[in-house]
Amino acid sequence: MIITRTPLRISLGGGGTDLPSYYEQRGHGHLVAAAISKYVYVSVNRNFTNDLFLKYSQYERVETTSQVSHPILKECLNLLGIDRGIEINSMADVPSGTGLGSSGSFTVGVLKALAHFCHEPKTSYELAELACEIEITRLQEPVGKQDQYIAAMGGVASITFRADGKVDSRQLQMSPLIRTQLEDGLLLFYTGHQRSALEALREERSLLAGSRNVRSNLDEMRELGYLTAQNLEAGNLEGFGELLSKQWTLKYERQPSQVHDQIDEWIRTGCKSGAAGGKLVGAGGGGFLLFYAVNKTGLRAAMESLGLSEVPFHFDYEGSVILVSR
Repeated sequence: MIITRTPLRISLGGGGTDLPSYYEQRGHGHLVAAAISKYVYVSVNRNFTNDLFLKYSQYERVETTSQVSHPILKECLNLLGIDRGIEINSMADVPSGTGLGSSGSFTVGVLKALAHFCHEPKTSYELAELACEIEITRLQEPVGKQDQYIAAMGGVASITFRADGKVDSRQLQMSPLIRTQLEDGLLLFYTGHQRSALEALREERSLLAGSRNVRSNLDEMRELGYLTAQNLEAGNLEGFGELLSKQWTLKYERQPSQVHDQIDEWIRTGCKSGAAGGKLVGAGGGGFLLFYAVNKTGLRAAMESLGLSEVPFHFDYEGSVILVSR
């Protein structure tokens, strides 16, 4: 029995520039992301009936890997050379489609569990690379690379995505006091809207391919990613908070919709109620609002009045780990 725990993430600056359709055209992408204490759990066990038993939001019991329907599980099994004789279970703290990178975390967690099962342990960097290979190269999904890297490595990281596909990641250098204040001042609120991240990212990729304005918009977003890292490392948390709202403005311009009209009203309300700034987390269309606030009481009261529930969290510095191995 092997059980892995893999964190979800919040993007703090530069989101969207981790898409290959962006950084391959524009030289590189850059963002800041943080792993958080909301997790995807994956268990792997030997199956003595010598078939495959897979449990996620659905159940599959099949004879061989070639018959598996779940695309990520199928590719993970193929990559590790497993054809039968295994049971895989998964569950998560937060539902999919809410902008916290659950697909990337799931892929990393499955790979870590299967690699350990096969006695072929991988480094965090190797796990992230393999997860990207599965989602982007093998499955041709329109996803970026931040989810896999921050899920595998954990922490609060500055990540650069180079045109040749290489990824550079470093942990932000913040004093213990600033790190504590940042974690304490970040608040997540669930909008109640779920949407397929793949659908939103396909729209983003299509827009990027056909619009110079979208490319310029993401260039600005990349610059905000660098400014986010600079403000956090300098301890300027008020300035960091204001950058959250600037990022939301760019996303709103890039992806106008009725849902985003409503989200814009909520973010404006939050900023009038004590937040230094706020934005939507993830590819768009719903999910979670992220605010930075010193006056948390006023912000919480405003969000409660709108019917938005808070989801407490703290940073995760371990990345994907094995909880049980026996």
